[in-house]
Amino acid sequence: MVKIENKVGRPKEVDLTRRTMLFLFARLMNKSNRDVEELLELFEPLFSVKVSYKYIERLYSDEEVKVVLHNLFILLLQDETVSGKFSGDRTGYSLTITNHYRTRPKKQSKEYRYAFRVIDLDTGMYVALGYSNRSEMDAFNKAMRMLKGLGIKIGSMSLDKYYSSRKVLKLFGKETAVYLIPKKNIAKIGLEWARIIKTLIENPIQYMKNYFMRNLSESGFSADKRRFGWHIRQKREDRREMAIFTIGLLHNLFTIRVRPG
Repeated sequence: MVKIENKVGRPKEVDLTRRTMLFLFARLMNKSNRDVEELLELFEPLFSVKVSYKYIERLYSDEEVKVVLHNLFILLLQDETVSGKFSGDRTGYSLTITNHYRTRPKKQSKEYRYAFRVIDLDTGMYVALGYSNRSEMDAFNKAMRMLKGLGIKIGSMSLDKYYSSRKVLKLFGKETAVYLIPKKNIAKIGLEWARIIKTLIENPIQYMKNYFMRNLSESGFSADKRRFGWHIRQKREDRREMAIFTIGLLHNLFTIRVRPG
């Protein structure tokens, strides 16, 4: 959890609670900032504020809003029971409306930004998020650092064969069951792969069932892009990262189940 120190000086006209709600509303609507500005005229009784499209854009780099969303992400995970059985996969978001990540065979392009998300197989919630403007592997490494920083134990992890290198396998300890299949051009097996192959031989059907649990990641990406869009409008890099992080947070809000009694 991150705390905000009290600042000296004139307070902002819009308090932190309303700024955060306004930002989530703008991201949820998946509209341009000008469209959100017009929508606020209809929802003015709810937010009690009237702001310009430029103000809405600046919320993407509001440090206090970032802290609130960071803490909210952690609180949601604490409220739910994280099983430790995870799946991870990557996806991309287009910077232009004319390009779609799924339909373009060449993914490595400056026209995309990459996200890696670790999903809990029992709750369907994201437990770690990674963003990169360089590569899918860079986004994966950031998500792994976030998972480690939150102190979440990994019981099992299902990954795509893109992450089947020994360098990736060394990130997981012996207590973690890793489910993936090797690339065709794998050169050396090593101790890491020997352990995985042994598990595969002992129970191949159960191993493949666990491996294909990574399909839950694909389902999550599909649902997210239908709800919140596959196009990122922001121009500044920090604001793009904020937009993609918020998609993961909103996913968790939609996933929370109402517990009986």
